Order: sequence, then C-alpha cells, then structure tokens
Amino acid sequence: MAHPSLESPPRPREYRAAALTATVLALCSALLLTLVASRWHPLVALDGDVSRTTHRWAVEEHGVTRTFRILTDWFWDPLTMRLGCAAAAVWLVWRRSAWWTAVWLAVTCAVAAVVQQALKDAVGRPRPVWRDPVDSAHYAAFPSGHAMTATVVCGLLLWLLHRFGAERALWRTALALAVLSVAGVGLTRVWLGVHWPSDVVGGWLLGALLVALAIAAYESPWGARARSR
Repeated sequence: MAHPSLESPPRPREYRAAALTATVLALCSALLLTLVASRWHPLVALDGDVSRTTHRWAVEEHGVTRTFRILTDWFWDPLTMRLGCAAAAVWLVWRRSAWWTAVWLAVTCAVAAVVQQALKDAVGRPRPVWRDPVDSAHYAAFPSGHAMTATVVCGLLLWLLHRFGAERALWRTALALAVLSVAGVGLTRVWLGVHWPSDVVGGWLLGALLVALAIAAYESPWGARARSR
C-alpha cells in the first residue's frame, strides 16, 4: 500500500476534528489562565500542597533529583526539543521535498515560543521559592515552557508520522516516547521545585491547543492551496 503524501489535498474530516479539538482546548486553557491570573484560592492552595510535598521528596531523594535534573536540562530542555523539530524539517526537505510542510513545522514551533513568552510576561506569576532549593529557573512561572515545548514538538512529530503512514512498530515506539517525554518533563519541573503544578497543566493545554490549530490550518482548504503552489 502506498504511503499518503504529506503534500496531499485537504481532508475535511481531519480539519473538522482538529478545529473541534482546538475549540475545547481553547476553552480549557482560557479557564485555567483566568484562575491562575486571578489567583483563585483553591487552585493556589492545591498548588502549594503538591509543591511542598514534592519538594520534600526532592530534598530527601538525591539520586532521583539528580536524574531528573539531567533529563530536564539535557533531554527535555526546550532547546533540545526545538533542535529535534528543526532536524525533522530538514529531513522533510531533503527526503520528500515537502517545503511547505517543513516551513509549517518550523513556524508552529516559533509561534509556540512567542506565545509562551508573551503569556509569561502577561501573567507574571512568581515561581516557587524554597529555603533549600534543588534547582533554579528564570522568568515567570506560567505556563511551563518545558511542558509546552515538549507538547508542541511531540504532538507535531506524532501527527506527521501518522499522516506519513508510519509502520505500526514505529508509530507505537514514537507514541510511547512522546507520552514519556511530555508527562516526564512535567513531573520533573514540579519535582525540582521550579514550577507549580498548574504551570505544567497550562503548558500541556496550550501546547496541545497550538498543535490542534496547526493541524487545522494544515488540513484546511487554504493549507491545501498553499501546498499546491
């Protein structure tokens, strides 16, 4: 069976599914953003309880904390993730001559970085502060840049594999690695005491929202016309 082309015509069913998913994710993201920005007490209290517990574990479990620092600083760091996305874009141009798809991939990652920083500046949420920190981070807390970048990059690459018609073994391996990376980076940021749990959830929601919007744009009639040129 021939693999579908990345530069094929629009698929209305996929476009509608992506648009509906984006709508739901936008509502969830807006709700969480409102609660964080208004410092809703139940959310603040929950964030504090979870963070204090995980920080205590991080101080006690030196080996786990050291491992998490390596993972979050080298494997799941936003720069590492974006370099992986750039490598995928180069591969698309080199092996498949899919210029429009490569540009779409790169632009989506760039937009995610801009949105992330803009929201950090707009919300201005302070990060957790500890008397005995196990790690440090800069800029505002919400949303988690690590969680958002991992979600965007893994989501886009998984979708490209799906659209390319990757073999089942490759797809399952990629899916497992993506789930491990997205969930794992969120856990490490809370464990290391540099983010509140809702920062991570916000990063996941916003990252998934951008992926859904990017897919909707790709599968739209406008996207098909752009690819045909």
